Amino acid sequence: MCGILGVMATTPVNQLLYDGLMVLQHRGQDAAGIATAEGNTFHLHKGPGLVRDVFRTRNMRALPGNWGIAHVRYPTAGSAYNFAEAQPFYVNSPFGLVLGHNGNLTNAEQLKEEMFRMDRRHINTNSDSEVLLNVLAHELQSAAHGYELDVESIFQAVAGVHRRCRGAYAVVVLIAGYGLLAFRDPHGIRPLVYGQNATPDGMEYLVASESVALDTLGFQMVRDIEPGEAIFIDLNHQLHARQCAQQPMYAPCIFEYVYLARPDTVIDGGRCLACRDAGRFARHIRRNPGRHHCRERPRW
Repeated sequence: MCGILGVMATTPVNQLLYDGLMVLQHRGQDAAGIATAEGNTFHLHKGPGLVRDVFRTRNMRALPGNWGIAHVRYPTAGSAYNFAEAQPFYVNSPFGLVLGHNGNLTNAEQLKEEMFRMDRRHINTNSDSEVLLNVLAHELQSAAHGYELDVESIFQAVAGVHRRCRGAYAVVVLIAGYGLLAFRDPHGIRPLVYGQNATPDGMEYLVASESVALDTLGFQMVRDIEPGEAIFIDLNHQLHARQCAQQPMYAPCIFEYVYLARPDTVIDGGRCLACRDAGRFARHIRRNPGRHHCRERPRW
């Protein structure tokens, strides 16, 4: 379990991301990190511990830029004591990518071997998030037209990730010189929402693991990102969305509702506090047995 944020704003985002991580601190207490983008340059600071301990004034001053991502970590893969596994992760090719991931890949070892034998990519940690980053990097490289990257190529790369990766993943990615990418696994196992905030200088967008981050930071919730869907916000603040999975199927993790998320969070139309009424939640399960199609939503 982890907490992720991604923002495209019109003013510096370092404080906004810090405040958002404080709201999502319950999702991970082992490590925290923030990456911001300024032109084609990434600025990154991460470390072990709580958000308040990882970031000092000098660290915040070293994170300029109007767009960025952030992460709090509760390790379910790799090591809780390895600083190298704190997120976000960075890879320089292609284009320059910084990624934050919430979830678990069930075929991480297979992918790691494929990365080495077929894609010629070296994975330096035991984190499945680094594996996911390199899968995405390879798919972007394959989908790009020469030295240029367009929206079609980005969504094609996400579709490639869905074909190769198994398990749970909600992801935010900075692509140097292009924009902010966010996507969710084809089963919607981990939550991911986005909201917007109108300013005199243009529309701002925030992607987060939980709706409480949007509420606290003054963003109006637009909707959940659908299972298998990707959204891309370019540097002109234009939002593009597309379903990238061939057969998306809504099958969320029940523990998000009853344990992991804050009780005032809304996930896929359901308020977590209501789910913690055992009788009410049981009635919902009886009314909705098995898996749901990705466009169906729980009602309670």
